[in-house]
Amino acid sequence: MKCKEIMETIEKAYPPSAALSFDNVGLLAGSAEKEIRRVYLALDATTQVIEHAAKWGADMLVSHHPLIFSPLKRVTEEDFIGSRIIRLVRGDISYYAMHTNYDVMGMARLSGNVLGLLDTRALDVTMSGEGGVEEGIGRVGTLPKEMTLRECCGYVKHKLKLETVNVYGNLDLRVGRLAISPGSAKSAIRPAIEKGAQVLVGGDIGHHDGVDAWERGLAVIDAGHYGTEYMFLEDMERFLRERLDGVEIKAEPVGFPCRVL
Repeated sequence: MKCKEIMETIEKAYPPSAALSFDNVGLLAGSAEKEIRRVYLALDATTQVIEHAAKWGADMLVSHHPLIFSPLKRVTEEDFIGSRIIRLVRGDISYYAMHTNYDVMGMARLSGNVLGLLDTRALDVTMSGEGGVEEGIGRVGTLPKEMTLRECCGYVKHKLKLETVNVYGNLDLRVGRLAISPGSAKSAIRPAIEKGAQVLVGGDIGHHDGVDAWERGLAVIDAGHYGTEYMFLEDMERFLRERLDGVEIKAEPVGFPCRVL
């Protein structure tokens, strides 16, 4: 199967038009005409991931976060990003990124399902989907039952398979309406408040963001950027296995890049 055929399969479900304006998605290195027999999946196209993909004999690497995000003025081995691009090209590995288009058309709904939310809707609306249904970043909905913020932290850790989370708010507060914004959730604070959420789950919450959110009545559970997005790996592995006949699919093992000691 050619790389462009795999791209067409992916983009039918996660069209690049759904990506946010600042993003960089699609084929970022390599040839769309390349014959693909093995696809490697990862959250980030790190040096280690590229080495794993090459060792496995991958013809194509698909990542969630794009390796090339800001404009490049040069591609050299001395450059941190350039060296990885060169490694991909030398290894004849076509490299494809699906970022906010997946966030909007896949991760949002998936994250709500993982947390068992009921009566969900898009948290930060970015577009109208099929039938005029609002789509966007994250989900907001009702928890299966009301619980304290302390209990909610335990619930989130259980559902996302995490050892720890950071929390801003009164642990005895009873919450029933939750918003989740996988990845960086700073920009989700405003829409979470506007949609009546009592607690927001996400990653990359800074000190001032968390303190200010709680002062505005929104508790925050910081489950980490990786912790709220690694669900991409299992979801896309299943998606591709179901649709790509004769192509082997392998995902980078889950490995949290940040530890709390």
